[in-house]
Amino acid sequence: AAFFPVFKEMEWGLPEYGVSEKRADIKIPDNLNAQLRPYQVDGFKWLNLLNDASLGGCLADDMGLGKTIQIITFLLSQYADNEDQSRITDAPVSGQQSLFDFSDVKYTPTLIVMPASLVHNWYLEFQKFAPCMKVYRHTGTTRTANLSVFSEYHVVLTTYGTLRNDIEAMEKMHFKYVILDESQMIKNPDSKTHQAVASLSSDLRFVLSGTPVENSVLDLYAQMDFINPGMLGDREMFKRVFLKPLSKNNDEEKLQKLRNIVDPYVLRRTKSMVAKELPPKMEQILYCEMNSAQQRIYDEEKSKIRNEIISRFEEEMADQNVKFAVLAALTRLRQIACHPGMAGFSDVESGKFNVVLQKVQTVVSEGHKVLMFSSFVSHLERFAEVFDELSLSYEMLTGSTVNRAEVIESFRGDQGVKVFLISLKAGGVGLNLTEADYVFILDPWWNPAAEAQAIDRTHRIGQEKNVFVYRFISRDTVEEKMLLLQDRKRELADEIIHSGENPIFKMSGEELEGLLM
Repeated sequence: AAFFPVFKEMEWGLPEYGVSEKRADIKIPDNLNAQLRPYQVDGFKWLNLLNDASLGGCLADDMGLGKTIQIITFLLSQYADNEDQSRITDAPVSGQQSLFDFSDVKYTPTLIVMPASLVHNWYLEFQKFAPCMKVYRHTGTTRTANLSVFSEYHVVLTTYGTLRNDIEAMEKMHFKYVILDESQMIKNPDSKTHQAVASLSSDLRFVLSGTPVENSVLDLYAQMDFINPGMLGDREMFKRVFLKPLSKNNDEEKLQKLRNIVDPYVLRRTKSMVAKELPPKMEQILYCEMNSAQQRIYDEEKSKIRNEIISRFEEEMADQNVKFAVLAALTRLRQIACHPGMAGFSDVESGKFNVVLQKVQTVVSEGHKVLMFSSFVSHLERFAEVFDELSLSYEMLTGSTVNRAEVIESFRGDQGVKVFLISLKAGGVGLNLTEADYVFILDPWWNPAAEAQAIDRTHRIGQEKNVFVYRFISRDTVEEKMLLLQDRKRELADEIIHSGENPIFKMSGEELEGLLM
């Protein structure tokens, strides 16, 4: 679906609200562990301009342009501006998240609400870019009921589901900022999620979404009314003045009026707008949380496999049969980490699958083409089934594809086909797919060189766009261990790529055992 035209490509700034020009030269915090790109600096300044005017806003940059780091930089500057700088330590001790020498300092925290799958990534981003900030994760069944602990932290990360469940206590608190990631989650004003976030008390509110308008201009109303309550009137007035004229008559005058109202509060940069500031290829690992049922199945299978395999290490350490058994066991764990249905648990959902699906829908709605690689054909087939249900056009290339040339040409030439599902063995080499500018690696492979070959299907000579690469990893699984193994075994992988041998057969017994820990 085309992105709703009310979100024209904008420049940052709020001149009509008389924001002081001197704030345009606000400095990036010295203790930010990152070098912002120029457009990210503009986003940081825009957030400060809104803050100075006591207004909320919607950061609607394309996926991959760094909405998270712009928010982290803004928060770092705001808390630093209001704290006694002499009490800030130069650098935290490894493993700590402490900003101050004194443990009894109290803060007015910022609450960031997001889908459960994003909590770990937000936490890692704070650790990486602003380790001096104290960040608390309020999630899970073992979370505290004593919310007074929030005041010991600068930032509290929580999920939409947790917020709904804890709203009676949360709405009694006051936050410095409330920030919603993937804010399209509140697009229905009648939903419990929208009602929960709307009841929160804070100085200001911000929302982040690459697709703030998915289906209707009413999506826009829900988010604008959250960040600046009343700015678009009540819902019935909005429907009468804007929704009906736009839906029925494509009323250009009403569209322009609505655009004029929301322009100061929405900042959207597309990839094409900032292409000159981006490197040719950007890579990111997205850690995905398994849901509780998936986690339980994974843990049970790992325990069973580990007991069966490790008992054989002592007697048959060098036996290739043992290594074949380990490979089969690890393959089963990898399948569960991707989707339990691939290992026979058909009624259990996958945390990773839901994250990938949401990301696919985001990049497609933004008009991009994406390559999705997996070493499991059954993984690709599951996505194909859902794409069929969603009427999302795609092509799929596996070892059993007969009309290979036709499938490739369809993806390359048909603007309506946005997704190409490709198996590792079928599409690792020999393809030129520069029409795509996003690459999703759905599961890690033993050989990092094979991943590089897959990425090079689009990141190659003739590619005129910036390429974004995302690796999806289920947290606390063998997939994380495979990433570490890739880092340690790159020289070995270069060897094996020529022989076709799986790196597992070059591992020591200790390394094999480590994969099953």
